Amino acid sequence: MEITRINSYDDKRFSQIVLNQHGAYLVDDEPYEIEIVSKDTAIVRGNNPSAYEELIEEFRYHAPQICKFLDDAGAVIKDYPVAAETWIELSNIQPSQFYVDEDKLEAIKSFINTEEDIVVQVIPWDDRFISLDGHTRLFLAYVLGFKQVKAVVVEQEEWVWQFVIEAQKRGIITPKDMTLLSHEDYEVKWNQFCDTIFADNQENE
Repeated sequence: MEITRINSYDDKRFSQIVLNQHGAYLVDDEPYEIEIVSKDTAIVRGNNPSAYEELIEEFRYHAPQICKFLDDAGAVIKDYPVAAETWIELSNIQPSQFYVDEDKLEAIKSFINTEEDIVVQVIPWDDRFISLDGHTRLFLAYVLGFKQVKAVVVEQEEWVWQFVIEAQKRGIITPKDMTLLSHEDYEVKWNQFCDTIFADNQENE
């Protein structure tokens, strides 16, 4: 089964709400949606229910705080234990990304209003935390003047260290230090860096 996450915000196959939430996917080239409807619940839509479980696992990598998944009729598909959340000072988070996509920033403004609306995945690091994802949300928290966000502490991810080292070389120590780019520039600069890292890692294997 091939699952592809949609990263654009203009795709007529999906609702705008789902696109803004980054819950649009192609499963074997067929459109599927996961729409967050509350702080811990989402609705899954798509032609083949047998694909839901694998799709949900993919989705939860980016949103571990969502633990209950329903179909359109309200029947429970999956119900996970509630992820433990903790408040973390924004200034105490080390990003593992350098850039913020301007289009994505505008999209998430449609559903983020308070500190409670932001939940990211982190790993402990010395007396601070490293963010594994949710960097656009963290940057928006800075823009909105939030002092803290909610986080789910997860297991260590080895891939993150190269990104953290490079971020610090670039002077990116907290979310406010990331650079806001147009969508086009973001795609070029971030993808180029990631491609270089992955290519170097393959050469060293």
